[in-house]
Amino acid sequence: MSYLTVALPKGRLFEPSVDLFRRLGLVNIDLQEKSRQLILTDEKSKMKFVIVRAHDIPTYVEHGAADFGIVGKDVLLEKSSDVYQPLDLKFGRCRLSIAGPKEFKKPDFWEELSKQHVRIASKFTNLSREYLNERGIQADLIKLYGSIELAPLTGLADLIIDIVDTGKTLQANGLVELDTLLEVTSWLIVNKVSLTTQFDRVDQIIKGMQKQLEGEKA
Repeated sequence: MSYLTVALPKGRLFEPSVDLFRRLGLVNIDLQEKSRQLILTDEKSKMKFVIVRAHDIPTYVEHGAADFGIVGKDVLLEKSSDVYQPLDLKFGRCRLSIAGPKEFKKPDFWEELSKQHVRIASKFTNLSREYLNERGIQADLIKLYGSIELAPLTGLADLIIDIVDTGKTLQANGLVELDTLLEVTSWLIVNKVSLTTQFDRVDQIIKGMQKQLEGEKA
């Protein structure tokens, strides 16, 4: 039997992702996010696990370096990757929001913004551009990969578009949420070739996860 490879996301989605595969009996080894091994092999289940940055997971799956991946809907939409997306896994719930200094918090926020030309920092520049264009907002988008909240504090940008969970980081930096672009959850993604060439095993895993999710609802 050939191996199936899973791309697991680093960070807050790692543990719930591993747990999901473990409940299906597919993880029988000690999977640690900080492992020095780049590929961890489970001989019993014939599964291989690679632990990578969430933003890289759609690329691994689309190009066949991984058969499965788990990633937030925000990354999927940003990347526009050609992958099969069979299941909303419901965990890792957060939101993609536009935020900035308190003085931007007005009932007519979007109307006011349409009269200005602002600079907005985000790592989700494609999603941001699409959303702003739909609202007729003229903005310079600045791509950043980390500590997005610093941008308004240093004068690099007027506003930010970033993932928000509790909102505590924004609050700690004197920023407020102004609007939500997208509600985000984690999704299972599958390589389209794997779905065809290894249909039985892939379909079994998808259906097993579906049952797990339905059991959680019950």
